[in-house]
Amino acid sequence: MSAERRFVVAIDGPAASGKGTLARRLAERFGLAHLDTGKLYRAAALLALEAGADPADPAAAAAAARRVEARRLDDPRLGGETVAAAASVVAANPAVRRALLALQRDFAAHPPAPARGAVLDGRDIGSVVCPAAAVKLFIDASPEERARRRVEELRERGMPAIYEDVLQDLKERDARDSGRRTAPLKPASGAHRIDTTQLDADAVFERVSELVARALAASR
Repeated sequence: MSAERRFVVAIDGPAASGKGTLARRLAERFGLAHLDTGKLYRAAALLALEAGADPADPAAAAAAARRVEARRLDDPRLGGETVAAAASVVAANPAVRRALLALQRDFAAHPPAPARGAVLDGRDIGSVVCPAAAVKLFIDASPEERARRRVEELRERGMPAIYEDVLQDLKERDARDSGRRTAPLKPASGAHRIDTTQLDADAVFERVSELVARALAASR
């Protein structure tokens, strides 16, 4: 399979919908590389914050995005809620999205060996980054269920979390992500939409694995 025709799974959805866990499991099962594209925006936000800049400053955010490198994606600070909120702000900046687009497309076209393709999860993978992906998914859940999951995740990591605050933050991020003019959060054309509110992670994984297996077989 040529680099131009790498097998790609594009997974989009709002925060805490379960897409990250799903992407990692799919990558492991099918021998694909995984890129959590949200970490790119978090890294840009963290760089801006480290520089003492306002993430809402377009020029500062764009400058930070141009400095993002793969080695920064393992920084544990990217998982903090302050960085997450700032990432949602910088992600609305068209210059930031342009700066990070090439990184995402290059990963999809040239996944690290020995991967035979890639799984990318984010907000605009199927609609903008990889519109020709073999499998496009939109994973969603109610804001209340997503807030519950995020609180559980934060507390497991030893971080304080108040449900009402997390829920409000998610709703604000949803509004920013869906309302931005550049690459808004929305299901891509042809995407399989899955609501995980009443589904556990294993049920979602098995359902999607069937879709990916069929697509892989068809691509050979």
